[in-house]
Amino acid sequence: MAETLVQFKTPVRGPDGSLYFAHAVGAEVPGGNWQGWIEFTPADGGDPLCSPRETTQPNRTDVEYWATGLTGVYLEGSLSRAMTSSPMLAQPPLPPPAFDAPAHPPLAIPSGEAASSVLDPFSVYEKGEALLRRQLGALSSWHLVNIIVDYELSNDSRASLSRIPQADLIDTIVIGVQKDTLVNRSAGRARRTVRSGS
Repeated sequence: MAETLVQFKTPVRGPDGSLYFAHAVGAEVPGGNWQGWIEFTPADGGDPLCSPRETTQPNRTDVEYWATGLTGVYLEGSLSRAMTSSPMLAQPPLPPPAFDAPAHPPLAIPSGEAASSVLDPFSVYEKGEALLRRQLGALSSWHLVNIIVDYELSNDSRASLSRIPQADLIDTIVIGVQKDTLVNRSAGRARRTVRSGS
């Protein structure tokens, strides 16, 4: 059964200027994993919107942690995705979640499969460090951890990285990319790519 994980205090502004109250919702899926999505309630009333699935995590604790790391920029993107999807009809009353699943049926994800990063830091770094920092700043801490793990930019475990502040995660990525780029250039090797199996 779906449950509300986080209620965000600051309203999210849609492309047309309308304000929405957002809350992150999670539910267990067959196989024991948890999926998360965002629901948006119009500030001036009306039917809520439901985003597609935004994440899949191995358990409730991890999906709740994902929800607590969402930024305002991320929520704006999720609202845009919710507006372009075909939301299912809500079942009143609120505030409990209006949906028991995201707008699109979830894909079957094997138990224990690792999350994949949403950004190639090496590709962005080639266009400049400032651009890389700006794009990383728009991501949640959860996404930053995935980038660090996928591109092997730290020897710390995923659990350890999850406790590091967002600004430090960004520094870890930038410094790791700089070092790897420097080493590979001096050795005449190609840049590191995402590890296989991620």
